[in-house]
Amino acid sequence: MKIAFISGNREILPDAVVPIGLLYIMANTPDCHDKELIDLCFVDDPDAHLKETLGKINPDVVALGMRNIQNNDYSGMEDNLDYYADLIVTIRESCAASVVLGGSGFSVMPKELMARLKPDYGISGEGEQAFPKLLKALETGEGISSIGALHRCIDGQIISSPRPPEFLDMNTLIPPDRSLAAHTYYQSFGVDSIQTKRGCPLRCDYCTYPIIEGRVGRTRDPVAVVDEMFAAVNDCPEINHFFIVDSVFNLPKTHAKKVCRELIKRNWTIPWTCYANPLGFDMEFAELAKAAGCAGMEVGSDSGVDHVLKKMHKGFTTEHIRKLHNTCETAGIPDCHTFIIGTEGETIEDVQQTLDFIADLDPFSVFIMIWIDDFEALDPGYRAERMAFRKDIEILLEANKDKFPTWSVPALKINFNKRLFAALRKSGRHGPLWQHIRG
Repeated sequence: MKIAFISGNREILPDAVVPIGLLYIMANTPDCHDKELIDLCFVDDPDAHLKETLGKINPDVVALGMRNIQNNDYSGMEDNLDYYADLIVTIRESCAASVVLGGSGFSVMPKELMARLKPDYGISGEGEQAFPKLLKALETGEGISSIGALHRCIDGQIISSPRPPEFLDMNTLIPPDRSLAAHTYYQSFGVDSIQTKRGCPLRCDYCTYPIIEGRVGRTRDPVAVVDEMFAAVNDCPEINHFFIVDSVFNLPKTHAKKVCRELIKRNWTIPWTCYANPLGFDMEFAELAKAAGCAGMEVGSDSGVDHVLKKMHKGFTTEHIRKLHNTCETAGIPDCHTFIIGTEGETIEDVQQTLDFIADLDPFSVFIMIWIDDFEALDPGYRAERMAFRKDIEILLEANKDKFPTWSVPALKINFNKRLFAALRKSGRHGPLWQHIRG
């Protein structure tokens, strides 16, 4: 079969992200199929480019990857969903292929997106096993109902498989061919991604990682992880930074430390950044990470108020956050903390307490996200109340922004805009740009 793999993501703030998930699906799709990657990130007119390319390929199946559902300014998701709806219309107009939608964004709300976007099929969760099974079923006409986490749109009706997703043994994965990706990713941004495990046992109230990857942790052989990193640099020598995209790298501690020791053993020199959690964060890990090339830790701290952290089921307190920050500072690792303000049940006093906590903590970098409500789903009276509360938060942030000149607030475009990021890139800065905002 002829298969067109389409990466729909066009987000470049703060960086364009290599479509590593789609490349993994391609690598693990049998070579008996003709495979073509169509990446819309850097094209001037995605609609025209898609029509032209699909017309030449005339695929039997289109696999459309959906990385995100939110807009690039974190204000909502309607614009992005409209964009993907238009892409599927263009695909329908350009060829007679079956459309299969997948990716992390799709996996967050698969039934809703099937109803909204109406692809022929959707795969939620991991696709490296499910997608080849779907291709086989399409060829033979048998076995579709046995594929876990598969969704179908038939005569306008959404039919979802009752079978759960089949989670992978990570050590059976075939590594992706990064040379298929546009070299603009590497030449202009230089950041690539690596995954050392999947699955997250944590129960943070809002987090989608367990939905996408499951709660059972499945680690990769550290040797295989480092092998893939060396192979990536060999294929794409412009790579100047790696991001470890595990939900949190430092849990479990034993696995993270083994990966660090393997990097040290093999004299790895390219800097990397990861997500980290205050739980289980100790000095031994920080020192190993620093010796292995770690240039930064990104931490989902979320709140500076203990009762809000408890409500969010974070499992840690503000003291754990302080301990992580102090450990990073001692080890010489910059730390970037993300805080989410305005969650349901918070008061404006809670928001102020979080701002005061951040100022006192004084980490290397801070991102402040304003909670996004699904206003359409709210009772009209409560909707007005939530909208007024969001406005109060914005006023509070605007009034205090001179007190935190290096904090980033994407929704208000404070230290989060194209002009700033372009200037940093032009100056030759590498890696996640929060590492350079402070100076």
